[in-house]
Amino acid sequence: MAEQQIADAVTGGGQSDKGPSEWGQALAALVVVGGLAALLLSGTFQQKSSDPEPAMCDATDDARPSKPVSGAQLCTALNRTDLPTLLGTPTESAMNASGNESASTWADGTKSVTPEAEVQLATYSVKLSTSDDDIAVADMAAFLGSTAQARTIGGHPAVLYSDRTIALKFTFGGSGKVDTGPGGIARSLLVAKDIKDGGGFYEVAIWRQDDVVPDDVALLRVAETVLPTVPGWTVG
Repeated sequence: MAEQQIADAVTGGGQSDKGPSEWGQALAALVVVGGLAALLLSGTFQQKSSDPEPAMCDATDDARPSKPVSGAQLCTALNRTDLPTLLGTPTESAMNASGNESASTWADGTKSVTPEAEVQLATYSVKLSTSDDDIAVADMAAFLGSTAQARTIGGHPAVLYSDRTIALKFTFGGSGKVDTGPGGIARSLLVAKDIKDGGGFYEVAIWRQDDVVPDDVALLRVAETVLPTVPGWTVG
């Protein structure tokens, strides 16, 4: 998510180099337009009590040998049997789980791929992504607003901040109209790839289907438990 938004912002600037001013524009774009899509489909995603097992990972474009980790691997790490317990909803189970990889192009022609995974439960949705860009988490924190909070996850520098989801409302029938509007609050955690914060980050985000503000403790539990299982994670 973050990598695509940064790439779009830099491309819009029409510059050939990723200089300091472009990084600032990119990170501002991350805050302004970094909404996560929350699909409100009239109960389509409501969990049924008769569902025998939680959803398995549905992965697409998961074979990219040049990437240290794929969307499928992120989905495997995120879609844990104890994820509902980590979120504080132990009686629920995953209804949808997927991994994919989105491609973006910088203004100078450089292409990048962002692996990401998402798991949806009745109460929460959780998203995990990773970026190999050379932006330090400490540099990003300054652009995430005054409410951003410094954290440490497994010895890795991190920053906790809020984002807003985008609600998509589908009108079924003749018109097939899709309306968009502000959704609920998502809480996101950016975690540096290494303990020295030399560039690159993981991002874990959670949001609720009922638009209630998510529990930060739940987000931190998920990050502290899931990230060490992602291929390439370094011990602090």
